[in-house]
Amino acid sequence: WVYGLPELFGGSLVGAHRIAVPGCYPTSALLALAPLVRAGLIDHTAIVVDAMSGVTGAGRALKGDLLFGAVDEGVRAYGVTTHRHRPEMECGLDAMGSGETTVSFTPHLVPMQRGILSTCSAPVSDGVVLSDVVGALRTAYEESPFVEVIDGPPQTRWVVGSNRCLLAPFVDDHSGRVIVLSAIDNLLKGAAGQAVQCANLALGLPEETGLSMAGWMP
Repeated sequence: WVYGLPELFGGSLVGAHRIAVPGCYPTSALLALAPLVRAGLIDHTAIVVDAMSGVTGAGRALKGDLLFGAVDEGVRAYGVTTHRHRPEMECGLDAMGSGETTVSFTPHLVPMQRGILSTCSAPVSDGVVLSDVVGALRTAYEESPFVEVIDGPPQTRWVVGSNRCLLAPFVDDHSGRVIVLSAIDNLLKGAAGQAVQCANLALGLPEETGLSMAGWMP
């Protein structure tokens, strides 16, 4: 099985017959962090990912703690230290070739239908400045139609309904950390849309075929 994150492993998808599409949280985190790990711009042993997801990320099964009355007007963390997507994030980052990665991952359920906003941070390497981080991300995704590096914090409503990922990098001089905000639609770039993107590459079709570039409020 080929790991189906096209922006990072697209070359291995061409002609593939079995593709494992990444989870929604790993998609948002890996797109934000992989180019920085690969370039040695951050300490890959001290990565923190705090992510917020709409309730559709939990699936369609009827569960008492996911009913409207249980979710509305509140935010809660879940799977703290135990979420199954943490090892997937680490495996994806390990593949960047910088050695074994350590990620502290905390997901949060927020009272909205769709979307994921991940705040990904790590200690910055000596001498690295914001222009280095921005340059690494833009170079990594200059051929990727669905990933855009922007100057300010993204909103989930800008990507919901599309297969896009918006990335916004910062360097916090006070704490000595890189921060990258990553916004995707958990049902499209985090699931079905990415599956279509992978199928397009596997079948030799244009990568964007059948996929929207515009969110609800672009």
